[in-house]
Amino acid sequence: MSECGCGSIPVSGPLKTPEEALELLLSSIKPVTEIEQVPISEALGRVLAGPVFSQTDVPPWDNSAMDGYAISTADLTQENSTLPVSQRIPAGVAGDPLQPGTAARIFTGAPVPPNADAVVIQELCEQTDDQVLIKQVVPSGANIRRAGEDSQKGQQILASGIRLGPQHLGAAASVGVAELPVYRRLRVALFSSGDELVMPGGKLGPGEIFNSNQFTLAGLLEALGCDITNLGIVEDTFDATCNALARGAEQADLVLTSGGVSVGEEDHVKPAVEKLGSLDLWKIAIRPGKPLAFGHIGKTPFIGTPGNPVSLFVTFCLFARPYILSCQGITENVLPTPITAIADFDWNRPDKRREFARARLELDESGSARVSLFKSRSSGMLSSLTWANGLAIIPEQQTLSRGEQIQFLPFSELLS
Repeated sequence: MSECGCGSIPVSGPLKTPEEALELLLSSIKPVTEIEQVPISEALGRVLAGPVFSQTDVPPWDNSAMDGYAISTADLTQENSTLPVSQRIPAGVAGDPLQPGTAARIFTGAPVPPNADAVVIQELCEQTDDQVLIKQVVPSGANIRRAGEDSQKGQQILASGIRLGPQHLGAAASVGVAELPVYRRLRVALFSSGDELVMPGGKLGPGEIFNSNQFTLAGLLEALGCDITNLGIVEDTFDATCNALARGAEQADLVLTSGGVSVGEEDHVKPAVEKLGSLDLWKIAIRPGKPLAFGHIGKTPFIGTPGNPVSLFVTFCLFARPYILSCQGITENVLPTPITAIADFDWNRPDKRREFARARLELDESGSARVSLFKSRSSGMLSSLTWANGLAIIPEQQTLSRGEQIQFLPFSELLS
């Protein structure tokens, strides 16, 4: 809830490094604590609020890992042995104890019958009528999945604080869990600042552009599993900006904006935040995306992204994303993992700011990962983000030559 008029913290001095900015954001995390019980069918992407324990042994009994023939190895002493087939055991059927000197036709996942201690795969067998020729001797335990080898009753299978993926839901279902405790979704209030903005489908007038930022931010937030309150386009006035910030702070856990965080006469977000609360971060030594604002509207956190669409995208992925994931209760590492590749370009213009260049990673004829850059550094070209599949990290005050190693952040690490 917003508490207007609580003062502001002046933001001055040198630009923050990316590491300093991340430390500031992540040190101020107040995770969601409310817990909901949801069916596993509705838990994808949610953050687990408590450990999950197995309700049974998995698998619950010894079962066949392959289609073949269950046998007692005591009856198979030499290659090319012939045994009578005494029964057929498909998955979902419990067979009778194996009769001495016989084999049981068995299928993947079916319980291994008592007295059998191995399964011979069907490729090593030839069945004719009621007899099976087994061409190879196998050891005891061959092709059998033992009871409890995946998990045992009472064993913890999922830890609190993970973001649930399909594999986690499958693991929970496999041990008989039907519902999962998850933290409620993070509520984010979103608005765009700018009199020049028009919603898609409208008609553009002189000096107007379509509002792409709202859809970029909303898509990024939806991919992270947030509940979004969209406050739309806010006119470029100080009072309208203050009102929108206050409304967002009353309704949400986080207020997120695009545009209006620079120092122009029509940029009202920064002074409005300073009036309503505090501004703790304003500029970061990166390109693109220097003007990223972080503070509070009363007690409600606020993140203001730049108006240029590429700067917005980059700053959200690098800073807002790990902040939001941590706010959701995730206890795992929320920072993206870069990969090492080979620069397929020359960089002869060292910059005092770290560059996160739009880039594409592809494999060359030898299978080596090579990174090429988009043709332009303009932060207004959304087409560069549809061309790219990640960001190349170019350290500050450095040059690069084609063939040197470079760090690359794939979008797969940044967009979920």
